[in-house]
Amino acid sequence: MSRRLEGKVAIVVGAGSSGADISNGAACAVLYAREGASVLCADRSLAAADDTMRRIHAEKGVASSFEADVRNAGQLAAMVRSCIERYGRIDVLHNNVGIEEFGALTEQSEESWDRVHAVNLRGPMLACREAVPHMIAQGGGSIVNISSVASRKWGPVSFLSYNSSKAALNHMTRIIARQYAPNHVRCNAILPGLIDTPHAARLTQGGPEAVQKARDVRHKRCPMGHQGTAWDVAYAALYLASDESKYVTGLELVVDGGLSL
Repeated sequence: MSRRLEGKVAIVVGAGSSGADISNGAACAVLYAREGASVLCADRSLAAADDTMRRIHAEKGVASSFEADVRNAGQLAAMVRSCIERYGRIDVLHNNVGIEEFGALTEQSEESWDRVHAVNLRGPMLACREAVPHMIAQGGGSIVNISSVASRKWGPVSFLSYNSSKAALNHMTRIIARQYAPNHVRCNAILPGLIDTPHAARLTQGGPEAVQKARDVRHKRCPMGHQGTAWDVAYAALYLASDESKYVTGLELVVDGGLSL
């Protein structure tokens, strides 16, 4: 039986990972490669992108790395050019970028607001802007944007700019999906809930005990009694990247174990 992404080429923006644990972006890159895709692992940290590339190479997959900061339009343009030069096409653009900065409305600085939106919203827009013309020219493609259930609901942590940027990402996803449907360029979003990742652990200040205590609290908030993993996000992304979803566009696929119900 053929693999689900056999012969396809994927760019994963935010593919970096380091250490024993794996990030959402790295898990998606690894799974894409397992399913037959050639993967360009892009990250603002080349060392982190290299780490994911090595994970893929260890499994005999095809991957390369690229250093790009999503706030830099020139670097994203170079990323897309590099993918075309290396692999000849772009079938999947996976935008896995996001930062949080604490701040409710009355505490929100303009600098922080602009910084979060520059990464979480402008970054995916710039990547899409560069990739979509190539997808149109080749007859189609799939864009997967990683959003969050925080785009739909208030949470216990004051992340106003994060909530706002991810809500805007959802709507941008719908607009791109509708505009480029005639070109068979699909655009969908995944909305993870509480996912047990290295990034989530880094949001907790303190040593290992504090991190584990925060992890236990997050587990208890989930209706299923535990957080999801990066692989839960990756398998959802695999569906949207593959031809199994060739008639699916503009979807907001919630992966949260019932948290938002």
